[in-house]
Amino acid sequence: MANIRTLKTSFTGGEISPEMFGRIDDVKFQNGLAICRNFVVKPHGPVENRAGFSFVRAAKDSSKRVRLIPFTFSTDQTMVLEMGAGYFRFHTNGSTLMSGGMPYEVDTPYNEADLFDIHYVQSGDVLTLVHPNYEPRELRRLGATNWQLTPIPFAVAIAAPTGVTAVAAGHTGAKYTYKYVVTAIDADGTGESVASAVSTVTGNLFETGATVTISWSPVAGASRYQVYKLQAGLYGYLGETDTTSLIDDNIAPDLSATPPRYDDPFSGVGNYPAAVSYYEQRRVFAGTRNKPQAVWMTKAGTETNMAYSIPVRDDDRIAFRVAAREANTIRHIVPLTQLMLLTSSAEWQVGTSNSDVLSPSTINVKPQSYVGASNVQPVIINNTLIYGAARGGHVRELAYNWQAGGHLTGDLSLRTHHLFDNLDVLDMAYSKAPLPVVWFVSSSGKLLGLTYVPEQQVGAWHQHDTDGVFESCAVVAEGREDVLYVVVRRHINGQDVRYIERQETRQFVDQADAFFVDSGLRYEGVPADTFTGLGHLEGKTVSILADGAVHPQRVVTGGQITLDVEASTVQIGLPYQADMQTLPLAAQLRDGSFAQGRFKNVNKVWLRVHRSSGIWTGPSMDELVESKRRTTEPYGTPPALKTEEIQIVLTPTWADSGQVCLRQSDPLPLTVVNITSEVALGG
Repeated sequence: MANIRTLKTSFTGGEISPEMFGRIDDVKFQNGLAICRNFVVKPHGPVENRAGFSFVRAAKDSSKRVRLIPFTFSTDQTMVLEMGAGYFRFHTNGSTLMSGGMPYEVDTPYNEADLFDIHYVQSGDVLTLVHPNYEPRELRRLGATNWQLTPIPFAVAIAAPTGVTAVAAGHTGAKYTYKYVVTAIDADGTGESVASAVSTVTGNLFETGATVTISWSPVAGASRYQVYKLQAGLYGYLGETDTTSLIDDNIAPDLSATPPRYDDPFSGVGNYPAAVSYYEQRRVFAGTRNKPQAVWMTKAGTETNMAYSIPVRDDDRIAFRVAAREANTIRHIVPLTQLMLLTSSAEWQVGTSNSDVLSPSTINVKPQSYVGASNVQPVIINNTLIYGAARGGHVRELAYNWQAGGHLTGDLSLRTHHLFDNLDVLDMAYSKAPLPVVWFVSSSGKLLGLTYVPEQQVGAWHQHDTDGVFESCAVVAEGREDVLYVVVRRHINGQDVRYIERQETRQFVDQADAFFVDSGLRYEGVPADTFTGLGHLEGKTVSILADGAVHPQRVVTGGQITLDVEASTVQIGLPYQADMQTLPLAAQLRDGSFAQGRFKNVNKVWLRVHRSSGIWTGPSMDELVESKRRTTEPYGTPPALKTEEIQIVLTPTWADSGQVCLRQSDPLPLTVVNITSEVALGG
């Protein structure tokens, strides 16, 4: 019987499927984990138990699902929108926007069944929302408690001039007929009305001194006017003025600039778009029920102008249909270096032909892959796209590959299919700082995390659960961190409730500020032993951290608990366990054989930890021993957090795996940097 020592230097492989346990040749196996539950993999190697979620507010109607949407209106002011059946509510920095002592709300037409199929894009203080069952709308922030949700007006923004007359002067003969129309330009200079009624006059502008004066009535809101003259069957541009008249002294019309024509492609049931985004100063829509493969882009530099001209101009609105072999309902419009269209069965790139500028005459659409996307709104990370697959429940990435000369897609969940097979991704969000993590809500009720740094080939999965079911997620920047908000359905005091909760920071200085409970609340003030305001956890057993020390659990009764001692900084909330387990030992021995196929007994482990306490370790989750906590700390103070290598002697257990298990069940931090194991091998 021989003893060997193994060193686990990194955990950047994340959790992998049990069906991958035989793939010792796979690069992820070397740094992977069998279980990574309520631990987050850090991109540089360690793992840390996740921070807890603080309670923000119960949803307006806990009997119905709600969805969270991020809203950013400045670099230091953000909101999370609670979108429920028929309303919006607003949350920021862990609090709810109030007006008159009540949560501020905006009425909406959206039904519960449609909430998670609404797609959105933000520009400035305007959030555009689309769904094929509803006309497209804009949510505008006009003030702290002044938000408006209104349909998008695609009709002409300004009226056409009326009373147009053409008067000839200086003519001796009436050999020719001249026809004129006039348009009005709005105050912003971006909208032009349709052409006025035609005004006709006869004369001969080839005579010296002959003129035609075109006049019209002023239009409310007009900043200037443009006059067009008929030639060769088209009305060409004649001139522009900020007055209500213009003189034609035989000016040759410019037939490359004609009066705009308008259509409203989103008028009526069946014509509402399902996807929206921005690209090259145009707002882009796609995927109506009547035209599922059609795309519309507004006139360049505008939000709603769908004007076009004959002949076509480069800044005209763009409308085209993706010609595909299969039915391709466009589900997402994604602006990368080039515009990407994600459909139900393929991924398409919208590029240009013989030009660097996208225009009606340069559109070029090419397929990139034939996988298809689900209806969950994807996220963009650098120049990489993360999206849900149309079938199979997996998560994929799409990125440009110079060798292929196009975009390639890959399965990010291939090694972790036990978290995705026969399940669906319901929601996703991306957190940039302090850790780059993509968060997913699974139909299993779990929150899945993907620590993702593609340039370093880091893609590590971890799973998270709580006393309840995760239903939605969103991330917004608050201070120096991106903060995750979630909707959790919990069973409290005999009934199901839905709570909006906010993940707390892990960047604490004082141990007393550590927050590792769910649906929790924090108290800071004069020392006290009775704490109220816990009605949202009525009847639940809660964990407590009091002045940095773990207090025995209590049951919330009458919305309050009483501690054994007074404390001035207290975190109270639902407990959760963080578990991790290494992969089966697959070390190569001196004789060239492998440790697989031999019984093993892990005698000791050395854990290198950082700012950690409450560490339980063992060969299985049923045989855990606790690391000694208290060393030289004075009596009456909590055990200090450890940053060192800790030796733990385990309960002797022979098994075929040689795995090491770790658990944190207290509301305290645990960061594991590496693990060294001493393993006895049988024959």
